[in-house]
Amino acid sequence: MAGEETRSGTYEAGCHCGYIKFSVKLSPPLPEYEVLDCGCSMCAKSGYLLVYPHRHDVTWHGDSLSRCSVYRFNTKTKDQLFCAKCGTSLGIDFRESTKPRFDGYGISVRAFYGIDIRTLRYEKGNGLQNVKPAGDLSGIQYELDEKEKAHQEAAA
Repeated sequence: MAGEETRSGTYEAGCHCGYIKFSVKLSPPLPEYEVLDCGCSMCAKSGYLLVYPHRHDVTWHGDSLSRCSVYRFNTKTKDQLFCAKCGTSLGIDFRESTKPRFDGYGISVRAFYGIDIRTLRYEKGNGLQNVKPAGDLSGIQYELDEKEKAHQEAAA
């Protein structure tokens, strides 16, 4: 309805060592949000429990965004963000990789400060089968990258 306020909440987040800090505004607020527990190889290995704020709802404190280290795999269209100092997995920067375009992040609620993840509502995701190309890529990405590198060098 016109004039109706959208319920939201703002949460402080960051890595374990404090090198990277940011705030996340979520609508609806976290107690009402269905957090995605995805089963793809990356989410499973990283322990991601994801919420999806728009880019303008994430505020990186200081130079925290530039401090994030990045890992790309599979289609190499999304940045997996983590802290190189303590290893905390923070989430995913979708950049321009999704269709229709989602200008935002998948942020792991495990990076939120003061949240009891046992109290949250979850939606199970089957990213292992639904994210194309489907399949478990854990443990083989390095070999795939080396093969691609050798192929590119041979073609040059």
